[in-house]
Amino acid sequence: MDSTSDSRLHQKLRDEILDSLDEELELEAEDRESAAGDGSPAFRKVYFSELLRLQGELVKLQDWVVQRGRKLVVLFEGRDAAGKGGVIKRITQRLNPRVCRVAALPAPNNRERTQWYFQRYVAHLPAAGEIVLFDRSWYNRAGVERVMGFCNDDEYQQFFHDVPEFERMLVRSGIQLVKYWFSITDAEQEFRFRARIQDPLKQWKLSPMDLESRTRWEDYTKAKEIMLDRTSIPEAPWWVVHAVDKKKARLNCIHHLLGLVPYEPTPHTPVSLPQRIHHPDYHRHVVPPEMFVPGVY
Repeated sequence: MDSTSDSRLHQKLRDEILDSLDEELELEAEDRESAAGDGSPAFRKVYFSELLRLQGELVKLQDWVVQRGRKLVVLFEGRDAAGKGGVIKRITQRLNPRVCRVAALPAPNNRERTQWYFQRYVAHLPAAGEIVLFDRSWYNRAGVERVMGFCNDDEYQQFFHDVPEFERMLVRSGIQLVKYWFSITDAEQEFRFRARIQDPLKQWKLSPMDLESRTRWEDYTKAKEIMLDRTSIPEAPWWVVHAVDKKKARLNCIHHLLGLVPYEPTPHTPVSLPQRIHHPDYHRHVVPPEMFVPGVY
């Protein structure tokens, strides 16, 4: 590897590490480097301002969902390290966790394997005034379960027979269902995996299943193509997000989601802070010193 390629790789690894920080910390790091004469791409500044603007719109969407009693479900699918968790984090960052929650289900246990396939997902669907983001979903059957042999051919074909009607049922019940597939290249997934291996704060994200998926790239591609072809229905079409550039993917996905939901500004009753009431017989009890957390910092 020549010095130019090595420098590019070093810069990309640095950007990957910075990207794991909250936006405020990342921007602070960028500002320090810019002040030192180390300029950064102009788009990064656009990203920070646009993300904050879009998150403000998400708050308006949330308020509208609550006021109108709407039910919204968003599915995030894609290969390992495609950036699903990153966009979910930015969507939920400014929202009320009692309104917008994330469903990230583990592998089914022995009991769940004997249930109707969709049963464990149904338990996480929203009530009126709620938003649920699925970090992977019932489409596990069309992806990892198919590729890794966790379901048989009959179960696989039954899934494709059932899922369109299942999703139509959800829509008929008043749920708006949005489905995103995050698309990355072979080379980009390899880079992100290698970056995780080198980052002790991210190594937990790499499971044996993730590593095995690298050897089955083509199998996953075939499974994805079949899934998109057989399960994109008018009531709940698939939307593909170009996700090699994480920041652009986040902005594009959030912007697109906002465009799919017909939300409107919600009027709010003005908030006024009441006066604190003082009682002459009130005395604050002294807290024993040993109860305090040591002031290490």
